[in-house]
Amino acid sequence: MPASLVRRAAAGLTALATIAVARIVTGVRGNWVGCTPSPAKRVYFANHTSHGDFVLIWTVLPPAYRARTRPVAAADYWRADRIRRFFGTDVFDAVLIDRDASARTADPIATLVAAVDAGASLILFPEGTRNTTEERLLPFKSGPFRLACERPALEFVPVWIENLNRVMPKGEFLPVPLLCTVTLGAPLTLAPGEQRGAFLDRARAALLALSVKEGAR
Repeated sequence: MPASLVRRAAAGLTALATIAVARIVTGVRGNWVGCTPSPAKRVYFANHTSHGDFVLIWTVLPPAYRARTRPVAAADYWRADRIRRFFGTDVFDAVLIDRDASARTADPIATLVAAVDAGASLILFPEGTRNTTEERLLPFKSGPFRLACERPALEFVPVWIENLNRVMPKGEFLPVPLLCTVTLGAPLTLAPGEQRGAFLDRARAALLALSVKEGAR
């Protein structure tokens, strides 16, 4: 069997195993409160407290949509060693972005647009880094707005992840079993003439509204 087919089969089996482990350890459940699964191209944008965040979003998507939903991730982290390269490139098919502007050979937004145009939905963390503060959300970076400007019809779905930071506390190597929820809200699109600040404020407010709903459960 060709090495490429072996690698592809290994990646597929690893993806299924990753989903199974995520469900067992976190008891993750998807809570679709503002939308339903859809074949539409979407950007699932979420709060970010752990390297495992996108795995939970990936896990709650139906298999047909999961297969074409790609997380946006840091190239320096997912290319750091052979194991992470295998997961980032083969298992998750991540869109890898160079965080170091001096090392970039392509504009990050152009890379995201190319992925969307090729048929992918994306998982994006607009805070830009993991939030280790007491604040519910850090300020949003401009990436979502720039992407929306390039593809105004693209749906942006807010996703609130609850409890994963307590499943994988900072500095711990083993997960602590705890129920996690992934709450998905109503899609947003860029309004005609909407400016960056207004769009990002609206997106941030939609995400915080989901956190309030989840905290009230």
